Amino acid sequence: MADVAIIVPTLRRPESLERALRSLFAQTGVGDRISEIVVVDNDPSGSAAEGVDALRGLTPWPLVYVHAPRPGVATARNAGLAATRASLIAFLDDDEAASPGWLAALLEAQEATGADAVFGPITGRAPEAKPWLKPYLERFFGREGPDDTGLVETPFGCGNSLMVRATALPGAAPFDSATDQAGGEDDALFAALQARGGRFGWAADAMVEEFAPAHRATLAYALARAFAYGQGPSQTAAASRDWPAVLRWMVIGAGQTVVWGAGAALLALIRSPKRAELYDRTARGVGKLFWMKGFEPHFYGTRELARLEAAKA
Repeated sequence: MADVAIIVPTLRRPESLERALRSLFAQTGVGDRISEIVVVDNDPSGSAAEGVDALRGLTPWPLVYVHAPRPGVATARNAGLAATRASLIAFLDDDEAASPGWLAALLEAQEATGADAVFGPITGRAPEAKPWLKPYLERFFGREGPDDTGLVETPFGCGNSLMVRATALPGAAPFDSATDQAGGEDDALFAALQARGGRFGWAADAMVEEFAPAHRATLAYALARAFAYGQGPSQTAAASRDWPAVLRWMVIGAGQTVVWGAGAALLALIRSPKRAELYDRTARGVGKLFWMKGFEPHFYGTRELARLEAAKA
């Protein structure tokens, strides 16, 4: 029975989107489980429509195009969900490419663990990065987990995931549109799932590659993202009005800022390539301290659209 939909949100990345879709067309070991591949075009001008149409003859499964003209990561994911009735939802980002056995491995892991959400490993690729930064950036854009498939205590991000719709994605719009510009829509979703007693799984063989474009393969971009990741625990605690937890995360952040900041300064003096790792840890500590509204960096939605418009001009 076709019970799995794959959702691919996209915003003006035609070459990257084609690579992602071609990797999905090559999936093996899933039989007739795929109900549709849903491409959600988050560009107000609908720029992905022509490219999607050109690829329709290459896939054995229905390829559905959805136009979500209001730029925003949560809005795009919700629009994809609205276009399918599948009971299992897989997410692949438009800068990722799945291995041929990706979906089969996610499905096998979900069936073996009974998890509500399953995640897989990601190999980061930053071909245009500066040589001293490349190892750090490829780790940054990658994702590591246990060597073996099984249950895990903490969730990862939506990219390269499979979720049980009834338990992990309740309601018509489970992703909070307030996160459209800064991201973190998956943090809030998984925190709520965990509070309901949900379970998370890891699919060790569900391999995906993530390709960082040139404007993201920089230290400044990675540290801004690290700062935002650091904000996540404090913001999640604040959203549930768990003020003791907020204070605890801020104390942890202060300690990380002092310890890792000092280490980063020392490595910077000797120009060690390893300084990037400590910059990252310091940024995450600072994020736990400055989690409040107004400090969120914006990576998606209108900010990303404005960057693309400027690059085009």
